Amino acid sequence: MVLITPVLGQNQIAEEIGSFWLWEFFGRLHPMIVHFPIALLIFGAALELLSLRKFESKFRPAISILIIAGGISAIISAIFGYQLANSEGTTGAILDLHQQIGIGTAVLSIILLFFLVRVGKQPGDKTRILLFRSILFVTAIAVSAAGHFGGSLTHGEDFLTETLPWNQEESSIEKTPINLAVYQTELNPEREMKLIGEVRMVFAHNCYKCHSGAKIEGELRLDEKEYAFAGGENGEVIVPGNPKQSEIIRRINLRKGHKDVMPSKGELLSDQEKELLSLWIEKGAPWPDNAPQQSIYRVAELAPRKPVLPPSTNGLSNPIDIWVDDYFEKNNLQWSDPVDDRTYLRRIYLDVIGLIPSPEELEEFYKDSRENKREIWLQNLLNRDRDYAIHWLTFWNDALRNDYTGTGYITNGRYNITDWLYKSLESNKPYNEFVKELLNPTEKSKGFIEGIRWRGTVNASQRTEMQAAQNVGQVILGLNLKCASCHDSFISDWKLEESYAFANIFADSTLEISRCEQPTGKMADTRILWEELGDIDSAAGRSEKLKQLAENLVQPANGRMYRTIVNRIWKQMMGRGLVEPVDEMDNEPWSQDLLDWLATEFVDSSYDLKNLIYLIGTSKIYQAQSISYNSPDLILADDYKFSGAVRKRLTAEQFSDAVSQFVYPIFKKEDLRYNPEELNPEKGTKLDFARASLVANNSFLTALGRPNREIVSTSRDSQASLLQALELTNGTKLDSALRSGAKNWKSNYQTTEKLTEALYLKALNRKPLEKEVAVAKAAMGEVPEEEQIQDFIWAVLLLPEFQLIY
Repeated sequence: MVLITPVLGQNQIAEEIGSFWLWEFFGRLHPMIVHFPIALLIFGAALELLSLRKFESKFRPAISILIIAGGISAIISAIFGYQLANSEGTTGAILDLHQQIGIGTAVLSIILLFFLVRVGKQPGDKTRILLFRSILFVTAIAVSAAGHFGGSLTHGEDFLTETLPWNQEESSIEKTPINLAVYQTELNPEREMKLIGEVRMVFAHNCYKCHSGAKIEGELRLDEKEYAFAGGENGEVIVPGNPKQSEIIRRINLRKGHKDVMPSKGELLSDQEKELLSLWIEKGAPWPDNAPQQSIYRVAELAPRKPVLPPSTNGLSNPIDIWVDDYFEKNNLQWSDPVDDRTYLRRIYLDVIGLIPSPEELEEFYKDSRENKREIWLQNLLNRDRDYAIHWLTFWNDALRNDYTGTGYITNGRYNITDWLYKSLESNKPYNEFVKELLNPTEKSKGFIEGIRWRGTVNASQRTEMQAAQNVGQVILGLNLKCASCHDSFISDWKLEESYAFANIFADSTLEISRCEQPTGKMADTRILWEELGDIDSAAGRSEKLKQLAENLVQPANGRMYRTIVNRIWKQMMGRGLVEPVDEMDNEPWSQDLLDWLATEFVDSSYDLKNLIYLIGTSKIYQAQSISYNSPDLILADDYKFSGAVRKRLTAEQFSDAVSQFVYPIFKKEDLRYNPEELNPEKGTKLDFARASLVANNSFLTALGRPNREIVSTSRDSQASLLQALELTNGTKLDSALRSGAKNWKSNYQTTEKLTEALYLKALNRKPLEKEVAVAKAAMGEVPEEEQIQDFIWAVLLLPEFQLIY
């Protein structure tokens, strides 16, 4: 990120080269005049194309005028452009190209004018006509090229091409989310070090290309404290305690295209990154003088640990509840009351198969008199293999960056794993085998570690081998290697060399280490991140290295891998992980004992994901009242105390499927990008509607929270957003479903009272209150019209009772 331009100001240039003011003035006329030759010569060439069959066409006088005006203005423009380059002191490869082509255009214009005169004298000479036309078309191409490079000088190299879809794809680089709320309060030593680490990570990913030891522009370095606070050639850029007076803050907040904005090329800083730097400076811009001798970062144990279960009290039998009760005792917390049957059934339906129970299913559940009916119904849901697989496909598609369309699929730079993934979920493949097939893949499962082959030039940290290392670290091991893929991490003890050694396992040949995108000439080793898990033969081929990696990582001794997956499933069911964020498993869990016990129990239970879900879903704490929070920051706070499941919002897929269930299908069967019906046609089971997890991403699902799966996504924001509100209010997908659904509801329910009762039962799994029926009658009368029904259904869909999982 260039903060101080190294180019001398215009007054300094004038003094250096003794430029006369008139030449500077003429030079600055270049941008005004340059548009004439571009427009006139291209228009002249276009008219010439229309006159190819007949030289003496009706356009001939106009063509001659355009060529004369265009040619003369091209010559004048080239002269003024030359003056502008000299007086402004601009340099660079693009300027050289622009200048060379501009001069060439001026020369071609002189030749073109010469032939125009010759052709005018002898209009029947076919050879001269051919030469004249050839020179005209070449001149038009040349002036277009000169104009393009001129635009690149003023607006940036990619000003014209950055809007093209394939170039937008190439710029998709993942940025790690920043939890700013952690730093809003007074900083303790641990939080201060974490803040410093995140600030330096922002510098590294955005600024080091131009402001580090490898390259120094504007005499500014930001990679070491001494240089960062010294500033650049124009003085200090960081004023501790005063963001408004800090030049760095001014520059990063300028609009794209501004002459002072930084970074001057590529993506600007995100709003979170800008806020982080401002907050850091406001806190006094802390930065330790020397790196600490001992690590200040918490490092979780790698080995498994199965703590002894405490004695059961209060009649508790589920081990999860026994651990939670022990936690409550130590933290003076109380158990909340269990939820009623309606809330429990709705909760397990949405969590296990992603659907809302029908009124008939709810009635059957009410009538079930068995004491253990909740356990029985949960197991029955888990046995609905197809519905289970379709629902959990969303969870794994996000994590494994698997999608049906998007970057790479057109150019074979990316591979879909949906068929393998769906079948693995439907068969409840043991998790250790699941991971082995991801790491040492078949043709069907290779998409995860193959990543995305971006077109064009990419950062060293985005090459496919490094993508594989980052994604395996994040998804399988709960480890953030993104920072350490560019330089030594500022948020952990992981080193650049260790990331490259891990990435080397996924490479066909030995990788050269690049630090902040600068090749070091040093070749990477080949090893797993933890030597306790075994060795990798560096001399082996890629397939053998992957086989060794798969065997070593899934062994029971890798307690981290199994803590990571049980933490993910816990969050999916309970709304908040034992460890947060779920991708940073070195953070302290709210209950280390429960996390360790669950992980070892998972291994002892043959790596059965459904068994893990059953264990959580039958616990007393899962069946207790959910907890709402005024702010998501409270859920992620360092001093968080667990007291129960966090209230969740329906995901984009759950909301879509619910609307499709009882209103009208949001998506058509033709929208399906994967159809489970085709797997076992002999079973005769058919989808009632197109499930949202099986369709490609679109504006509707994006608005409701489905992420861009070009990057790993292991958490979705459960908070409502403005985009979501706009989509639910004005979106065409929902509106179309409501219009069609209202017709069906009108034909099936003739009175407002019957319609209201049926709608509440299907949408909210309860009968309406008398006052709710009265409100419906007051709004629609005794016999509702279609438009009234449409509005009524829409109002119910917006109720928190519908949109939240209580």
